[in-house]
Amino acid sequence: MARMSVEEYDKLSPEERQKYDKEERAREAREQAELPYTWTQELTELDLVVPVPKGTRARDLSVVIQKKKLSVGLKGKEKILDGELCKEIKLDDSTWTLQDNEAVHIHLEKVKKDQWWENVLTHHPKIDTTKIEPENSKLSDLDGETRGMVEKMMFDNQQKQMGKPTSDELKKMEALQKFQAAHPELDFSNAKIT
Repeated sequence: MARMSVEEYDKLSPEERQKYDKEERAREAREQAELPYTWTQELTELDLVVPVPKGTRARDLSVVIQKKKLSVGLKGKEKILDGELCKEIKLDDSTWTLQDNEAVHIHLEKVKKDQWWENVLTHHPKIDTTKIEPENSKLSDLDGETRGMVEKMMFDNQQKQMGKPTSDELKKMEALQKFQAAHPELDFSNAKIT
């Protein structure tokens, strides 16, 4: 099934959405499994594991981490991965280590800590970030402001999927209702909320 637009998705029945979502998750999983690394992310950071031949030593590796670029490879050989990062990272807080002489672990600290990344490198397949559900335990680790932002994003995504108003739209509706109550003499029958 081809990817569809938001408008096309909104026209689907709940059963069709469920089927489409399941197929999309399976396609995403296949695409991600074909990458030469695995990756996980939280709102504030991203971690990659890049397998390398067993017995590899740190001095055999060429790892370049830049604000918007990443490359990993064995010296004198074709790079395992090389390209532009999806978003900017904090260089000082981003690191790499070689584990058990068979995997390069890369930790990237995001500059924008309120955005999910669709992919690590811009030329690699994207994931649907609207379907990301952060672990509740991790949510509790966030500071108050960031946690509130994440919970709002999650609530808004759920509301959109159900065709219900987002938190901002609910606030506007509430403000209009209060204003109407305070000014019963005004006619709001043709009012549109924007």
